[in-house]
Amino acid sequence: MENQNVDKPNLDGLPATNALDTIGDLVDLACDTDNLDLVEHALELAHQLEACGLRDEHRTLLDYFRANAWACRYQRRYRERDRLWDFEQPEIQQQILLLRRAAQGPGFAAIEPTRQCQILTNLGNQFDTVGRFVDARACWSSALAIDPKFWMARANRGGGLMFYASALYDAGHEGVFALRAHDDLAEAAQTHGSLDDRGLREVFEQRAEQIAQRYDLDAIRKSYEPMAWPFGQGQTEQVYRRWCLKHTLFLNPLNDVDPAPIAAQDILSLPSFVLPAGEPPIVTGMFNELKQLFASARWLLWEAMHSEEMHFSDRGVLLFNTLDYPSYGLSVEKAKTAFRLGYSIFDKIAYFLNFYLGLRVAERQISFRTIWREKEGGPLRVPIAKSENWPLRGLYWLSKDLFEKDVKGTTEPDARALAELRNHLEHKYVKVHMTSVPAGGSLFHDNLAYRITRSDLETKTLRLLQLARSALVYLSLAMHQEERQRAKRRNGLSAPIPLDVWRDEWKR
Repeated sequence: MENQNVDKPNLDGLPATNALDTIGDLVDLACDTDNLDLVEHALELAHQLEACGLRDEHRTLLDYFRANAWACRYQRRYRERDRLWDFEQPEIQQQILLLRRAAQGPGFAAIEPTRQCQILTNLGNQFDTVGRFVDARACWSSALAIDPKFWMARANRGGGLMFYASALYDAGHEGVFALRAHDDLAEAAQTHGSLDDRGLREVFEQRAEQIAQRYDLDAIRKSYEPMAWPFGQGQTEQVYRRWCLKHTLFLNPLNDVDPAPIAAQDILSLPSFVLPAGEPPIVTGMFNELKQLFASARWLLWEAMHSEEMHFSDRGVLLFNTLDYPSYGLSVEKAKTAFRLGYSIFDKIAYFLNFYLGLRVAERQISFRTIWREKEGGPLRVPIAKSENWPLRGLYWLSKDLFEKDVKGTTEPDARALAELRNHLEHKYVKVHMTSVPAGGSLFHDNLAYRITRSDLETKTLRLLQLARSALVYLSLAMHQEERQRAKRRNGLSAPIPLDVWRDEWKR
């Protein structure tokens, strides 16, 4: 539809609340009429309003309306050209950044619950579009934790879980995901009654029925017993495993649908794959290391967060009080080490991709942020851009959460802080404080250190490990998709070679 001549409002003399309503209404009108001229005007008004200074909750709403404006831009470009498998989606990148800033900002708690749900649901939708289906599910579930009857989150989670199911290599897991997807869609059909578009009930019911026709849901429901699994051999192990389940830290897709004992084991592995005759299973060894790194970092963080006494190794270590409430001890170093180990996983994933996809990047040039392109600012490498691999695209988009040089290329508002903390931990000086960081200009202000509270260090490390866990899921499922595509191009026969499991009692 061509742009229509519509009166363009201004914000002259309007208080912030009315100005926000004006911008929101303008974005809705622009989307309904497919008028990009109005979209641009709404974004300009948003820029003007922001420059005037806003309360936290108003800034949150402004970012939400801006994200909706970028969604209008995306809808127009998607219609004009088939962009389904484009790895680069600049409009979606802006939406993710704005919606994350809204969801993570101090004003989020002050806005009404419905708006909170809309922000989280839209963020989940964008994550799902670019292949970050693990992170999408978390967003939709967060919205439903605020309002269990918020049908948009319920329906989108159902659809997203079905896409997730189609990416899995384990048939048993696929069936569980299909069951959960069906239940979400069926419930959404019953809770959307306030909608103007009554046809959505039929859409949700049809999608649920399609799943029911493809899978024997009654058999899956009867055989699936998520609680009938061992949960550890002692109290400490059980507490630890419950903590991992709560924070979705098990390398197990089922942890994305059930925080239950069945998911409390790291059974994620590589899918079946084919190698030339005589070539060793190098990627299996690489994935073993990645899993062990993650599991060890996860345990170190748990120990750091649950330490209540001084460790005997700290006894007699002479330190001086710098009078700025520093925090020292083995548990602090465990948190630092967990962060460093977690961050190292990403570059090791890049090393894996370089070998498996045959990218031929020089070893000294491999990193998780640079593996994707021939050169900085250049196009994506051809094997990646033409892969039509949804989990691989999710892995690429996750790389945008890690800041290096180009802040414009990130989708995570706190990416710079994560990268700065990693750089200081590896090469410089980090001072951890007990409760608060002394203000600049005070007598005890340490201007050489990267200063952070212990709780903030633990929070950032937990978030980093959640990202690493998502990345490992995407890596495994991206390889599964790649093996599917290679099988279609392959001629000749292949012989199976099973690998034995490394027993727990061998781990020392």
